[in-house]
Amino acid sequence: MVWDSSRRAWQRWTLTFLLLPALTVLSGCASFYVDGNTKEVDSSQYKSPQTKRPVQLLFEFQTKGVTNARATELLKARVSSQIKASGLFTDVSETPAAGGALLSLTLNNVPLTDNAFSQGFVTGLTFGLAGSKVSDGYVCTARYTSGTAAGVVTKQARHAIHTTMGATASPGDAVKAESIDAAVTTMTRQVLSNVLNELSQDPAFRDATRP
Repeated sequence: MVWDSSRRAWQRWTLTFLLLPALTVLSGCASFYVDGNTKEVDSSQYKSPQTKRPVQLLFEFQTKGVTNARATELLKARVSSQIKASGLFTDVSETPAAGGALLSLTLNNVPLTDNAFSQGFVTGLTFGLAGSKVSDGYVCTARYTSGTAAGVVTKQARHAIHTTMGATASPGDAVKAESIDAAVTTMTRQVLSNVLNELSQDPAFRDATRP
C-alpha cells in the first residue's frame, strides 16, 4: 500500500513538472511515447579509466533553463544510482570527494511543440475527436572537472517524450510507455547512459582521472 501511494504521488508530480504541454489538454486520454532516436548504451561499452577516482555529483533538473527543485529531488537518487553503477568512479557522493573531482550534471526540459496550448485546447473542445501531439525535449549536459588536472570535459545528449491526445496517430520511431512514470524513467536512463558513454570515450576524461 505504501508503494502504491508513493507511485501515485510520483505520477502526479511528474505530470506537474515534466510534461507541461500535456497539462493544457482539457479532456481525453493521454498516451506517452519515448523517442526512439536515443538508444540506451550499456555500461559494458564504457571505456573505464585505468585509475578510478571518487567524484562529487551535483545534479540539477531544469525547466527551460530554470532550476526545478522538486524535479531535482525526485530524480536525484535515480541519477546517482546509475552513475555509481557505471563503473567510472570508485564512489559518487553529494559531498566534496577526496582529490576534488566534480561531476556537474543537468537535465533541461525544453518543450518542442510551440503551439502546445492551442493543440490541447482544440482537443478539449472536440472531446478528443481532434487529436493532438505535444513533445518535450530533454538536454542532458555533463561537465567533469578534476582536482589534479586543468580543464573541463563537457558532454551532451538529447532525448524526447511525446504525448498524444484524442484521435491522433502515434509518433513515428517512438516506443509507447505504460505510464508517464515509465516514460520519464526510460528517458532519463537512456539519455544519461549516452552522456556517460561519451564521457568515458574521451581521452581528456581518462587523463583527468589519473593521480
